[in-house]
Amino acid sequence: MVADQQRLGGGSERNSILLKGSTNTVSEFFQYALSSVLYQRGVYPADNFEPTKKYGITVMTVRDMKLQVYLKEVLEYFTKWLETGTLQKAVLVILGAASGQVLERWSFDIQTDKGVVRGETEATEKDEGQVMQEVQAIIRQITASVTFLPLLQETCSIDLLAYTDKDLAVPSEWEESDPRIIEGGANVQLRSFKTSVHNVEALVSYKAE
Repeated sequence: MVADQQRLGGGSERNSILLKGSTNTVSEFFQYALSSVLYQRGVYPADNFEPTKKYGITVMTVRDMKLQVYLKEVLEYFTKWLETGTLQKAVLVILGAASGQVLERWSFDIQTDKGVVRGETEATEKDEGQVMQEVQAIIRQITASVTFLPLLQETCSIDLLAYTDKDLAVPSEWEESDPRIIEGGANVQLRSFKTSVHNVEALVSYKAE
């Protein structure tokens, strides 16, 4: 399903704390990763972004209010679904505004320890510094993407897709969508990061010239 632009599990208190922390880490990563992609790929004008320090590096963040509101609304759903273990994948699709062609597809696969979410197993705490280093490595790859991805030659728009568990009711603000696969496209596997509950693997697909 796609966002139309316009249960905390049981278990120990320790599990609940680690699940909440892991959810916040992944949701925050999406915030900075999406902003970085939109800036680095020139989807929006550069003056719609501003630099900030995060993960020990400088990251470009959205300052345009309309785009901020859109991303905030989407990320609120992502956060809720991450905490319930129902979000399987998040995808940023970059399309040609006039052609409608899918030019790039930034995919973030999410594996969740469902036992921790349901309170059936104890979460294994992971060092926060290690997690930050892993996230930093992905952000650095996004920053370097201009060196290996083709120049986007036309004005672009975006869609955000969410792959969730099948039994999850689709919110009214979202609508069903095809997966926006790039037929015959090229893929670049990016780095991954792992928290105490979630594992996120990143991949960018693009239309080869």
